[in-house]
Amino acid sequence: MEEFTLTSQLFQYLITGLTIGSIYAMVAIGFNIIYNVTEIINFAQGEFVMLGGLIMVFLHVAAGLPLWLAFPLTVILVTLVGMLLNRLAIRPIRQPSVLTLIIATIAASIIIKGIAMFIWGKDPFDLPAFSGRTPINFFGAIIQPQYFWVGGFLVAIVILLTFFFEKTITGKAMSACADNPDAASLVGINVNHMVLLSFALSAAIGAVAGITVTPISLMEYDRGAMLAIKGFGAVILGGLGSFPGAILGGLIMGTIESFGAGLVHSGYKDAFALIVLLAVLFFKPSGLLGSIEITKIKKF
Repeated sequence: MEEFTLTSQLFQYLITGLTIGSIYAMVAIGFNIIYNVTEIINFAQGEFVMLGGLIMVFLHVAAGLPLWLAFPLTVILVTLVGMLLNRLAIRPIRQPSVLTLIIATIAASIIIKGIAMFIWGKDPFDLPAFSGRTPINFFGAIIQPQYFWVGGFLVAIVILLTFFFEKTITGKAMSACADNPDAASLVGINVNHMVLLSFALSAAIGAVAGITVTPISLMEYDRGAMLAIKGFGAVILGGLGSFPGAILGGLIMGTIESFGAGLVHSGYKDAFALIVLLAVLFFKPSGLLGSIEITKIKKF
């Protein structure tokens, strides 16, 4: 009986970790989409997640819109925020350096967080789970139905992005801009439009992450910064610029946090993930699936 209980606990930690890691993976994918086209680390990525959760709460709970309508509206609104971030904070900078652009995203993150605090206040908000909150007992582990939505959306995002970048003209144009923006411009690709699209895609994925995680862990105005840090850690762990690495890094980060919190102490869960991250980078600086050779894009 004791052995079964221990096995159930470990399985519970694994399920919880993979769920949390799926959110980190979505944030990491958003980081990589913008990085691969612009070489910018968009530290406002976490604010897209935060806005996704809070706007969904407003539309679905406060305004009473049905889930099937509030969900796409939220994604569209956050996507528009991402596009505005590019047009107002990134593109106007003259002769931009990568460092200047990164600082601009940090400033945008602070502004977005301040606006969210002004609109929603400092209290956390809950969102009804998509399929209710009746738990499922699976081999002794308690699984919330929302966990399946989180994992399902991660799988759907991976499939759609794979199809987009490998099968569509626009996706191939974005990949071309990532490889060589000057050559892409010479063959008629509008690099500025591709950069704008990268911010839009990144914001949309962040919104989906925020919507799906809010029924599990609530959402408040300052959650974005921590989610951005965890997502960036997943990017570095998996390999900067690698989409499979982002997914792997996110799942590993979430699993380490869950096991660390369950087996040792919840106050040290961030430390365990950081230790593993540092250990991996010590032996493989490019990350688990990253390449040491990184293309630099200096103007767009």
